Amino acid sequence: MNSNSHSGSRKIIIIGAGFGGLSCAITLAARGYEVTILEKQSVVGGKLQPVERSGYHFDRGPSTITMPHVFRSVFEYAGRSMEDYVELYELEPRTRNIFADGSIVDLSRDASYTAQQIAAYSPEDAMNYPRFLQESEALYREADAQFLNTLLLSWKDKIKPSMGKSLLRVRPLTTLQTLLRKYFRHPNTLLLLGRYATYVGASPYQAPSIFAMLAHVEANQGVYGVRGGTHQIIRGMEKLALELGVQIVTGTEVNRIITASGRVTGVDTNHGTWQAPLVIVNGDVLSASQMLLSEQQRPSLGNRRIDAYEPSLSGFVTLAGVQQQYDQLLHHTVFFPEQYEPEFQSIFGQKQPPRQPTLYICHSGYSEPELAPKGGSNLFILANAPYVLKEWNWQEQSQQYGQQIGSMLEGYGLKGIRQGPVWEHYTPEDIQRDTYAHRGAIYGISSNGPRQTFFRPGNRSPDVQGLWYVGGTTHPGGGTPIVTLSGQLVGRHIADML
Repeated sequence: MNSNSHSGSRKIIIIGAGFGGLSCAITLAARGYEVTILEKQSVVGGKLQPVERSGYHFDRGPSTITMPHVFRSVFEYAGRSMEDYVELYELEPRTRNIFADGSIVDLSRDASYTAQQIAAYSPEDAMNYPRFLQESEALYREADAQFLNTLLLSWKDKIKPSMGKSLLRVRPLTTLQTLLRKYFRHPNTLLLLGRYATYVGASPYQAPSIFAMLAHVEANQGVYGVRGGTHQIIRGMEKLALELGVQIVTGTEVNRIITASGRVTGVDTNHGTWQAPLVIVNGDVLSASQMLLSEQQRPSLGNRRIDAYEPSLSGFVTLAGVQQQYDQLLHHTVFFPEQYEPEFQSIFGQKQPPRQPTLYICHSGYSEPELAPKGGSNLFILANAPYVLKEWNWQEQSQQYGQQIGSMLEGYGLKGIRQGPVWEHYTPEDIQRDTYAHRGAIYGISSNGPRQTFFRPGNRSPDVQGLWYVGGTTHPGGGTPIVTLSGQLVGRHIADML
């Protein structure tokens, strides 16, 4: 043992300092636990990392912040006010959506304004939009009451009568696309609202209709920017964790979880051994299981079972620092292709990057000009991409695919986007390398179908006592606020249990 050795029943090790790990650490430290976070990367944040290039600031990772009450509750649980650590500001309109036929819908908190824009191409869809929002809100309330705020740790939790009734109400076998077709006919509206499936790494043609709730989350609860960049939420959580006595050790990679007689006793790292009777993995359950435990230590999650889970979407990211501005762009802008379905057939069917991907751009400099040099634009550009496969080599293909993305954007009117001082790519292979996301999937397991949506790997290891998981692969699922919630739920349960 080295000087890093720890023992004692109130000591807890968390592997990974993403949203889930930090929220879990804060929750436990607020209850008096001695928490150490071991983080492989040099900066906390997991998939969300700040990048500075030539005076341009980027957030590489999640950039659409919703459900602010979830982040606020992390601070409030520790008796603090979030506003003392991080400043959120509401975006209105939320997102600009630009379609292949030239139509534009700026999603607004004012449903009548959104409907008015939809009416320009489909009066019928516009009339149905308020009714759809009502159903979206009902789905959110159901999810909030039954799924999002409860740990489903046993079969009893999953089959209790209220859960069964709730599942029937959210119609798990109905896809998002099928639900949308109840209300809408025009391809633009189906694209606008079908995109919510990608927020959980899935296809609108396969994901359950429950994800229609995200229309309510964005339109009614709001989409938010973060003063100074999205990574400032992470910085605020890190500051609070340190104030509460959490030890955060970066540049420290865990090589294996140590067990004895089926119980966790600590972890072995590149900087020695750390002992604790409880270990929480903030990371991908599937890759962490394979990398940190032998197959004998995890009989219920063997390699064959891991391979049976379908990974979520990954992403091909381009950071563009350009010495000009574009009238088309708001803080969040989406350019849709003429057809949507081929994108998901490529990704989940042919396992190839789509030829005509939907392109999402975050231009945080639109709201905060100081994030780019005067008159410039700091553009985070995301194209959905397949998870890592042997058949596709990103090292060989990324420059060529990046040029294809650049050509598409220039075709959309963003002239000279490749001519600025910053034009660099970040691939699914990079995501896998930096964060150990299973096969580079951004959201862990895809939510294509009810089994992968409602019956994810559990937060508590069924094989190793004292081993827990938080993050997008486990309950309640993927997406920044939901992962944060996962950390809180596990932290509160452990604090109540011990």
